[in-house]
Amino acid sequence: MTTSTIRKKLITYLADADETKVKALYTLLEKEIEQEDTFVLTEEQLEILENERHLHLSGQSKSYTREEAHQIIKSQRDF
Repeated sequence: MTTSTIRKKLITYLADADETKVKALYTLLEKEIEQEDTFVLTEEQLEILENERHLHLSGQSKSYTREEAHQIIKSQRDF
């Protein structure tokens, strides 16, 4: 059975399931559901970002707009 088929079956099941079953399924998946919405950086990553931000704000590093970065990346591709 494909993932798409499973999703459709679950959606149909949840739409018709009684409150107890819906709550039980949520309880089983609660940690995973909450973790998907949370993104946490490590202390090392936060330090790197803070250093890069400082360099940017002080003018010590070259900054690019999104479009400029996109053009640079496109120009470096071989295809």
